[in-house]
Amino acid sequence: MATEGRPLQAYLNQQLKASMAMSSLKEIYLVRHGETEWNAAGRFQGKLDSRLTEKGVEQAAAYGRHLAAVAAGIDALVASPLGRVRETTAIIQSFGKFPEPQWDPLIAEVSVGSWDGLTHTDIDAQWPGRLDGTTPFDWFFRSPDGESYDAAMARAIRWLDGLQGVILAVSHGLTGRLIRGAYLGLAKDDALGLPVPQDVIWRLANGRVEPIRLS
Repeated sequence: MATEGRPLQAYLNQQLKASMAMSSLKEIYLVRHGETEWNAAGRFQGKLDSRLTEKGVEQAAAYGRHLAAVAAGIDALVASPLGRVRETTAIIQSFGKFPEPQWDPLIAEVSVGSWDGLTHTDIDAQWPGRLDGTTPFDWFFRSPDGESYDAAMARAIRWLDGLQGVILAVSHGLTGRLIRGAYLGLAKDDALGLPVPQDVIWRLANGRVEPIRLS
């Protein structure tokens, strides 16, 4: 990313203002993939993968049933290329005539590097003290070789910048927080504290984020 000598935060702020100015030109339906085996086991997946659980399949089907009502008005279906999202997307598509998916790495999950696939207990055992002082919302960015917050937020903003029309996006928990946080112009702590349920469709339109609850 070229910032021409400016501090990264200044660059992100400029990109965020441009993205917010364009927000009236787009409407986004944002969902997280259904529950996976590693979600249920407390393992952070990052760039790794596990299959949807039976509950996750039901969650994806609930997305599909609800979104089928607006499928005709969706201009693009954009999804993370990771397996759990591909599985969720295929289930959603089975309920209506949606556009063919565009697999976009910009909305893939944040990687925590060596911690991908591990539980908090695993991390504490292998990197003693590394999680000291963290919260349930910011520990991801303590990884010694994972993606930084600034880098992850920059790609969320870059993705938002490229959108127009009505978009269905299928993404992930942490990345979904960043997308909503970028859209609303939230500070880091506020963005990371956003909820990440797997039974809600988030509607981003007219500078607002509204939940459509399915249960």
